[in-house]
Amino acid sequence: MFPELATSGYWPADLLEKETFVRRAEESLQAIAELTRGAGRPAVLCGSPMRCESASGKRVRNVAALMEDGEIKFIQQKMLLPFYDVFDEERYFEPAVRQSLTVVKGRAVAISICEDAWNDKLFWPRQMYPVDPIEELMRQWGALPQPLSGHKLILNISASPFWHEKAEVRQRMIGAVAKRHRATAVMVNQVGANDSLIFDGASFAVNPNGEVMVSAKEFEEDLVVFESCEGDAACLSEQKPAASETARTWDALVLGTRDYLRKCGFKKAVIGLSGGIDSALVAAIAVEALGKENVQGVGMPSDFSSSGSVSDAEKLANNLGIAFSIAPIKEIYSTFETVLQPFFAGTQFGLAEENLQPRIRGSLLMAISNKTGALVLTTGNKSEMACGYCTLYGDMVGALAVIGDVYKTEVYALSRYANREHEVIPEATLTKPPSAELRPGQKDTDSLPEYEVLDPILRAYIEEYKSVNEISAEQHVDEKLVKQVLRLVELSEYKRKQAAPVLKVSQKSFGMGRRFPIAAKSEV
Repeated sequence: MFPELATSGYWPADLLEKETFVRRAEESLQAIAELTRGAGRPAVLCGSPMRCESASGKRVRNVAALMEDGEIKFIQQKMLLPFYDVFDEERYFEPAVRQSLTVVKGRAVAISICEDAWNDKLFWPRQMYPVDPIEELMRQWGALPQPLSGHKLILNISASPFWHEKAEVRQRMIGAVAKRHRATAVMVNQVGANDSLIFDGASFAVNPNGEVMVSAKEFEEDLVVFESCEGDAACLSEQKPAASETARTWDALVLGTRDYLRKCGFKKAVIGLSGGIDSALVAAIAVEALGKENVQGVGMPSDFSSSGSVSDAEKLANNLGIAFSIAPIKEIYSTFETVLQPFFAGTQFGLAEENLQPRIRGSLLMAISNKTGALVLTTGNKSEMACGYCTLYGDMVGALAVIGDVYKTEVYALSRYANREHEVIPEATLTKPPSAELRPGQKDTDSLPEYEVLDPILRAYIEEYKSVNEISAEQHVDEKLVKQVLRLVELSEYKRKQAAPVLKVSQKSFGMGRRFPIAAKSEV
């Protein structure tokens, strides 16, 4: 079994509008089918886009192709096409109107594709679709002749993106389906990252009691062979302890960074190192993803940078074993001030002068990127992106927002995880108050609440769509403060629309899965 859309990768988006692309995917299926020819060769189940044969409707379908004896023996077309969050399958695919059982080497099987297994009425409090393809397939089982109507086997091929606690949701959901229908159920999931989406693999099989029999590795390719469960046998195998969500998030960000650069044709990354915790964490992730020889750190101190900014960045670079250079911006900043003096005359030092500094740094990083072919990784976290505590064309400059879906409090947890075996991120970086260092004595708390207060407010609003009143009551936070925070979120939509792609690790990240207008009256 191979994942959903395995021949093309998920998510191909508007590539599906190109007939040549879909045809090449079909040719790949034929090549795979040829590999099943010959005695003793296994059957193969593989996902692929495929052209529609009907004269009406969409021109492409999402299929699971069963290949055996050198031929494509059976096609199961996906019925439920998700249209929420990051998914937009209704835009491209024609949904199936029916599902059918098939036979593999003398055994009946129920084949389904990802979402088709996510509509069990006994598991979810509310069904998203009026039909349940698995339920329909199980109804057909009773009409099978002996011995085909023996032990039930449900096969599901998926491209299910990672987010916090998603692996447990999949296992519980497929386990509930298996238990309800007294079947062995197998889910094979894509692994790897495409743009913002990270796929964690973590394929598994469950027995008719809903218990996991065997599972594949997370965040890396794996091959698992097992014997399916017959009757009421327990069929349990020894399971590894589940990784912590911090460990999973780390692995997801490493995989997302590695695949983004590799699939875009790049090998190296350059990062502005401020001595702060955000850039330190991004550098640590980049080193694990790309190798220390492929990461360049650049310190760009100004008159407002503390002495620890450079020394902490240098220590980080030494700990990681990466190249590190210093490019002071004092003289460049002075030149900007001179040129802008006619426009700034008679005004006080303020936001314009502060933002000049990250924009100078952004220009330097992009120049280095152009010269060396290394991609710039942005270092802003989700808390900053949410509140607009970031500078367009400045610290937002870059090709990929590695931690753009990681709240500041989670940044600290991930940084401690980076230090789990030895010091990578300096202790001084972990303990000093966070600051943008764009004016004398500046601290993040000058503009934002403490992150321990801020992050739960943001999570409730962004990921749970809770109201001001609900957040205030549930978190025992002053309603005025909640309104101030949410106002910042809504005013900053224009910034996020111009941000680099964000690696998605939460259920609701900024980017393709969160669609709000820029020009809209505030609801707060």
